[in-house]
Amino acid sequence: MQHFRLSLIVTAICFVGAAYWGGLTAVFIVAVLGVLEVSLSFDNAVVNASILKRMDERWQQYFLTWGILIAVFGMRLLFPIAIVSAVTGIGFGGVADMALHDPDQYSTYLSESHVQIAAFGGMFLLMVFFSFIFDEGRELHWLGYIEKKMASFGKLASIEVVAALSLLLVAQNLLPEDIRLKALVSGVSGVILFVIVDSLSALFKDEEEGEQLTEVLKKGSMMSFLYLEVLDASFSFDGVIAAFAITKDVIIIMLGLAIGAMFVRSLTVYLVRQGTLDQYVFLEHGAHYAIGALASIMLIGMNHEIPEVITGLVGAVLIGLSVYSSIQYKKNQLN
Repeated sequence: MQHFRLSLIVTAICFVGAAYWGGLTAVFIVAVLGVLEVSLSFDNAVVNASILKRMDERWQQYFLTWGILIAVFGMRLLFPIAIVSAVTGIGFGGVADMALHDPDQYSTYLSESHVQIAAFGGMFLLMVFFSFIFDEGRELHWLGYIEKKMASFGKLASIEVVAALSLLLVAQNLLPEDIRLKALVSGVSGVILFVIVDSLSALFKDEEEGEQLTEVLKKGSMMSFLYLEVLDASFSFDGVIAAFAITKDVIIIMLGLAIGAMFVRSLTVYLVRQGTLDQYVFLEHGAHYAIGALASIMLIGMNHEIPEVITGLVGAVLIGLSVYSSIQYKKNQLN
């Protein structure tokens, strides 16, 4: 339970804040939002763990402390306000005031920004999936020959970028003409951001043979930290929008998502400390396929409304199958 102690403390603080803000009803809604966030983000925790285990102890702690502040206040409160401000042309302060005093209008504006949000987040997550599936250096393949064949395409330079942009062109071409350019710009921006962060991380890894090894590792951990925050943002977009279906109060939404985000981070650290990814060798595979499914759902969702329950179920099924496959693999290795 020591890995979740801070999460329990944050939960207690959020419940007290919710009770002060809106009474027992607010506490119940905050609890529902927290559970929803955790259930939809388990695959996020697994992928986070695969990155976090390569970071030093100091930056792992930053991820659990400063990272949660960025995740809650930055990605789940301020960033949506910034998006609405950019789309509507209303000043940041005006949108923030709207979120607090006219949440219905804010919710409407945020929903109208869904295409741009889905394109950006969907493309970033798609790049995460493709960078995994096209990794020719990966030795263990969950889907056998099919996955091994896909990995062999990694020999082609920038294959993940080509594949992602090709899907974006198809997806945006199915949208109404007046929104196509915005979707295209947002989607390309997601790809560019992934390439920048991933390239900087690779740069520091390649320099590990240099004289200033400690500084290189520090910078590498810093870039991994940034990568995790952007990944978390991509996961949180739809969750923020979906939360408005439960309540229009941005304070309640922030408190509920704060609980969920904190538990996801604690779960990430737990997976690293317990060596869960080493015990369940296909768990990382299942999480990445869940991310690929989420990215596809987000892109399809630009044109068709898809219930959140489908997103959660797809991720849960893929994670469950990967755990089962890992157990069977371990049994076969022992025989």
